[in-house]
Amino acid sequence: MKTLILGVGNILQKDEGIGVRAVEILQERFEIRDDIRILDGGTMGLDLLPFIEGYDNLLIIDAVKTGGEPGTIVRIEGDDVPRFLSTKLSVHQIGLPDMLSAATMMGIMPEKTCLIGIQPETIESGIELSGSVEKRMEDIINAVLEKLEQWGISSELKKVF
Repeated sequence: MKTLILGVGNILQKDEGIGVRAVEILQERFEIRDDIRILDGGTMGLDLLPFIEGYDNLLIIDAVKTGGEPGTIVRIEGDDVPRFLSTKLSVHQIGLPDMLSAATMMGIMPEKTCLIGIQPETIESGIELSGSVEKRMEDIINAVLEKLEQWGISSELKKVF
């Protein structure tokens, strides 16, 4: 089974870049097997469509409106992912639900989809994460690893530090 871990967001807008920052940490800390790909999707939106073809599992990490306190982490699964992302936090999310819908219509949507979402504190200009989001980074990484384990692929990430 092939798995794509996709971090999205704009690293120039503080917490909006949490998905990208999370996949950077995953790439730094873990040796990844050939059947798992970690991808910085940035703000590509619809342009991500070719990248998800051929995967069985899609795990997206992104800043989202949870309705909770800054740093709140949610896990959304399956058909609920595009619906949840329809509440736009920023410009890049305009293309993300469309990309997921297009993938479904084209028959290339991975069988299993999960969104690990984090409520931002701020999305103003700047490259650093806010304190409330930064202190949740390990929890975000753990949420990703837990989801992979649920998908039966926990042994495929090996610590290299």
